[in-house]
Amino acid sequence: MPMIRYISTRGPGEAKTFTDVMMAGLAPDGGLYVPDSWPEHDHDFMSHLSGTPYTAVASAIMEPFIGKSLGPGVLQKVLARAYESGTFNHSAIAPLTQIGPNAWILELFHGPTLSFKDYALQFMGCLFDHILEESKQKLTIIGATSGDTGSAAIEALRRSPNITTFILHPKGRTSEVQRRQMTTIDAPNVFNIAVDGTFDDCQALVKAMLADPKLQKDLNLSAVNSINWARIMAQTVYYAYAAIALGAPGRDVSFTVPTGNFGNVYAAWAARRMGVPIHKLTIASNRNDILTRFFESGLMDIEKVMPSISPSMDIQVSSNFERYLFDLLRRDSNELNKMMGELKTKKSFQVSPDLLQQTRREFSAERSTDPETLQMMRECYEHTGVLIDPHSAVGLHATLQSQEDPTIPVVTVATAHPSKFPDAVEQATGIRPALPPHLADLMDRAEYLIGMPNDLAKITAFIRSEAPKA
Repeated sequence: MPMIRYISTRGPGEAKTFTDVMMAGLAPDGGLYVPDSWPEHDHDFMSHLSGTPYTAVASAIMEPFIGKSLGPGVLQKVLARAYESGTFNHSAIAPLTQIGPNAWILELFHGPTLSFKDYALQFMGCLFDHILEESKQKLTIIGATSGDTGSAAIEALRRSPNITTFILHPKGRTSEVQRRQMTTIDAPNVFNIAVDGTFDDCQALVKAMLADPKLQKDLNLSAVNSINWARIMAQTVYYAYAAIALGAPGRDVSFTVPTGNFGNVYAAWAARRMGVPIHKLTIASNRNDILTRFFESGLMDIEKVMPSISPSMDIQVSSNFERYLFDLLRRDSNELNKMMGELKTKKSFQVSPDLLQQTRREFSAERSTDPETLQMMRECYEHTGVLIDPHSAVGLHATLQSQEDPTIPVVTVATAHPSKFPDAVEQATGIRPALPPHLADLMDRAEYLIGMPNDLAKITAFIRSEAPKA
């Protein structure tokens, strides 16, 4: 298998190694890094992984993407530290719970901050540590969060002596548990910035800073959002792991993925692109349904972000869609730049009917209103005894709307623990889920955060004042 290198979605440029793109986050031209080719795994490859632990699946899936960027045995050591050191509270790491005939929930909330973001960020934190120790470098991490990335990144990086972390979150637009998981961490290398704006505003600020070559050089800047390819790579693992557990490669499996920024469902698409036998991929949106509207019409049209009871999906600019669009356009950077330019200036772009039909062959998409989400949470508990959070409920609602072949197992991705959204869960079911013991006193802890306007110059100046120089 030829060594995989990484290219930007926005233009030619020099191909990079895995460590290059992980440490940079965003390409200098503002594009997202993608592999220059996709590894292709056959039936025997998948069969040999049957019955193996999560770390073995992770090693097999990740190795082609990493190539010779790491020394012998380093990947296995990093994976063991990330997933086998007691950080995750379930022996399966990503267990499946059956909720009906051929219907399953993939529980991605057994990490330290109770969301699917832990699965990539614990790995990235350990790998950052290894790379920085070897190179004797310091790193400044910036990230935007709609609720879960921030706490997962802080938890993964707060003990790293060579990393200073700045997380931007939209003020008043996360659940209280989500906010406190970020802001109650009292560490000298962690800074929480509450931005007067939306997640899309926070994400735009982070992208602008990463695209500033002087700032990048001065602070050795990188990102932990799913704009960083390493996040996507790590997230492909649990799709392969779940599919194998349900009989792959001997049979296909379908997945429904609650998504706002397109990263989690793109990881599922990437897993299928590599050979994981995924029959159907369903995108689940809440009232901020830009993705569902796109798959209905071919029009990507940015509207105002509306607050919902599933706040991590309150997004209108789905950054990772650019990676999928790049392949959809047969890797034509000129055409992609044209569309992304239209999205920036006109707040919309339209794909051709032929391309729309192709996207519909690869994805289906459904939406769930807040009342429908609450009803789904209530019905899931009444029929199965399983409590789910509102984001997972958006996913389960989409599963029920889109399931076509009852003989094919369908997996709804549960992205967060119900205790992260206790108000919504209690409203739907009458039960207020308790936080696990390690977070039981979360509401009593002091908070540490800095409120700032949606102002690139002011936020950049603050980060410069607090970050160590490269």
